[in-house]
Amino acid sequence: MSLSDHPKAYGTAALTVAFITGIFVTLGFKDLYPELENRYQQRLKRNRHARNSLARSSTVSSRRDSFLFSGPVSLEDRESTFTTIDRGLGIVDGIAGTIGNTPLVKIRSLSEATGCVILAKAEFLNGAGNSPKDRVALNMIEVAEQQGLLVPNRGDTIYEGTVGSTGISLAVLARAKGYKCHICMPSDVAIEKSELLHHLGATVERVTPAPITDPKHFVNLARQRAKEHTLRTDTESRGFFADQFESLANYTAHMKTTGPEIYEQTGGLIDAFVAGAGTGGTISGVTKYLKEERKLTNLKVVLADPQGSGLYNKIRHGVMYSPTEKEGTRRRQQVDTMVEGIGINRITENFESARSLIDDAVRVTDIQALKMARWLVEHDGIFVGSSSAVNCVAAVMTALKMPKGSQVVTILCDSGSRHLSKFWKSVGELGLEVNGEDEERGGEGEGDIVEVLGLGKGRQ
Repeated sequence: MSLSDHPKAYGTAALTVAFITGIFVTLGFKDLYPELENRYQQRLKRNRHARNSLARSSTVSSRRDSFLFSGPVSLEDRESTFTTIDRGLGIVDGIAGTIGNTPLVKIRSLSEATGCVILAKAEFLNGAGNSPKDRVALNMIEVAEQQGLLVPNRGDTIYEGTVGSTGISLAVLARAKGYKCHICMPSDVAIEKSELLHHLGATVERVTPAPITDPKHFVNLARQRAKEHTLRTDTESRGFFADQFESLANYTAHMKTTGPEIYEQTGGLIDAFVAGAGTGGTISGVTKYLKEERKLTNLKVVLADPQGSGLYNKIRHGVMYSPTEKEGTRRRQQVDTMVEGIGINRITENFESARSLIDDAVRVTDIQALKMARWLVEHDGIFVGSSSAVNCVAAVMTALKMPKGSQVVTILCDSGSRHLSKFWKSVGELGLEVNGEDEERGGEGEGDIVEVLGLGKGRQ
């Protein structure tokens, strides 16, 4: 019997041949079908990634359960656990993390009345100072830190002249980031704003309203206080004047955040953007983003201006003038309106940055703002302040001039709780509030919003 006839030898030879053939076939397979091989390898990677993700998820879940339901956990494990959980559960780092990504709310009653979709950016849901000024305050502080003008925990103080919202945002963020805050504001601003600032740890100076040319104007006084602080020789700390009216960190905050959020939330389907202007940061930042960066050339931008402000005439006629400027008619040194936060009789750097991009302006009376504020409570359960009411009146006026189905976006700035002693007190004094027995009889909230605002027949 020859070796080749031996059963074991034959079997071994067959296996060897099969093994070598398999190698060549495999190599040839990779050379002949590279695309199929690539897909196979990608599939293997995806499977490995999925298994790893599942394992990490299980680890996070078990560590979280252990952290929440077991005994003492070391600080190292605690920090590691939350670092991992952050990505999945939406935990943010500090109060600054609650700023931005506010919802865009469809205001049903206004949409139904106008035949357009009226959307409002709920900026009162920003988590620090509860207004769009949160974005501005954070950006101004961060820019100052980058420039070395503010150093945390050195004793530095942030100074600002404000009618309330910016000061509140600065006061919150100053404490969170290691600074003090000093606010100068007109004495005729709603008292609850200065009381809130006190509770937030800010120093508050309420000053008699004066023209911007007066050194005692609240903005000029804040600038002077910051200068005096910095010149002190008994401390290393510095005074920083935030300068919200002229600092370009104002409008760029909205250009970087508010504008992109609105674009994403609407999918770019915006026919009109309506907003008031005090510093001009919101309307300028959003407009520049939508028109310049996103090239929405057909977008109509409309300024909502309260009575007593000169911006309406600046946009419509190129002249900064308000009827209340007429000699002997002015009741108030700043802007002759009960509305706070918007309306001004000078052009700021922030407003000027996008003035040429604003297409139109509408003037809103105090009575219209008061009626709109009450309407929103009655029909939509939305309780906002004076500037938000002005924005909504202007949004309705704009929508009535546009084709049905157009999408109009505006801003809800802050809650009505900051306007109780002044704006909302006037709502009650005018008999606009409806509750209890009055509601059963029908009241000011009844009827069409177009008629309530005195806009005539509405859509023509």
